[in-house]
Amino acid sequence: MISQIFILSSKGDHLIYKDFRGESGGDAVGVFYEKVTALTGDQPPVVMSHKGLHFVHVRQGGLYWVATTTADSSPFTIIEFLNRLSALVKDYCGSLSEKSVQMNFALIYELLDEAVDYGYIQTTSSDVLKNFIQTEAVSSRPFSLFDLSNVGLFGAETQQSKVAPSSAATRPIQSSREQGGKSEIFVDVIERMSVVIGSNGMLMKADVEGEIRVKCYLPNCSEMRIGLNEEFSIGKSQLRGYGAAVRVDEVSFHQMVRLDEFDSHRILRLCPSQGEQMVMQYQLSDDLPSAPPFRLFPTIERDSGGRLLMYLKLRCDLPPKSAAINVAATIPVPKGSLSLSQELSSPDQSAELKPQSRAVVWKIPRFTGGMQLSALFKLEVPGLSSASLLEVGPVGLSFELPKLTATGLQIRFLRLSPVQPGPSQRWVRVP
Repeated sequence: MISQIFILSSKGDHLIYKDFRGESGGDAVGVFYEKVTALTGDQPPVVMSHKGLHFVHVRQGGLYWVATTTADSSPFTIIEFLNRLSALVKDYCGSLSEKSVQMNFALIYELLDEAVDYGYIQTTSSDVLKNFIQTEAVSSRPFSLFDLSNVGLFGAETQQSKVAPSSAATRPIQSSREQGGKSEIFVDVIERMSVVIGSNGMLMKADVEGEIRVKCYLPNCSEMRIGLNEEFSIGKSQLRGYGAAVRVDEVSFHQMVRLDEFDSHRILRLCPSQGEQMVMQYQLSDDLPSAPPFRLFPTIERDSGGRLLMYLKLRCDLPPKSAAINVAATIPVPKGSLSLSQELSSPDQSAELKPQSRAVVWKIPRFTGGMQLSALFKLEVPGLSSASLLEVGPVGLSFELPKLTATGLQIRFLRLSPVQPGPSQRWVRVP
């Protein structure tokens, strides 16, 4: 049973506030933000209490999604509801950000009225709610008649028209019901790699967590069939096929997925509803089919002036035609670091010292395969000693690899039944 639901920005601004039962005072929002900002570290506890009032929150889209309760409710149920609520808002608003929430506050209040009744959760299904939601979403990027980037000479089709922008799947699901709305479906294979490399450059631990997500804008789709690699194997004892093995340790499926053709042909069958759904999750540990895409060569020393010098060389081992985007290296530095001076190998790079997290963040917007970039950081650290040098590291690296997966998992085909009317087009989204 939920007493209140509110959404806050990262700065504590009130975006959405809904009191279902009137059991808690209006100062609950301020109390929560004071408690969550007073804690040290980047990951505050998901559940907190204050004078008999329990706060349960998640972070999605850079926002705090918070529910309060005075009863002995299951925190896992509330956490699951908040995650589904954020996904629901993303489906109906198109994207999840402070701006989209501000522009669509009336729509979000209407969703809350239908999803929760007097603190009791009713539904989070977009198929059920679409029959009751009347408010139209406000898009942050309205369509412009002057956008002629995809029109060639005399209206001829250009190569750019074969590529859909990255924002193609961030429009509201209601737009598919409007006149002229496109009937589209997007299938994404997303993988997150966690790697630990020793100081000698040896790979110590590697984990890959992946998922297949479907975002559907089709008003009517009775069945969809997704074909995976025929060599896709679960566990070491089930290697199959004649090509290079694509192996994972564990797999879980959404309850709507039918698996009668999975064992024989590696085909997933499902009837997707409008909106975004996670079809399959999988995990692979300590047995990557290929080496990590980056190699880091660090040099840490102290100069004659007492400054800390960090010289980093980062090499991208991807094929020359591939590239990583949004690369960010986070280097923990000694406590008390005051200022940073930098020498970067290319002008598009940037670096920043973040005193609160005690780290230097080195950002590279695009990193082409086969290249090597370098950076020299000079830090002013009062009382720098040999013990302070031990506080440097380990380095964390985050990045995105479009059109590449660490496991080798690929979508072999996508078939819809019944066949959608009109000519079909296969799109490739670019970041």
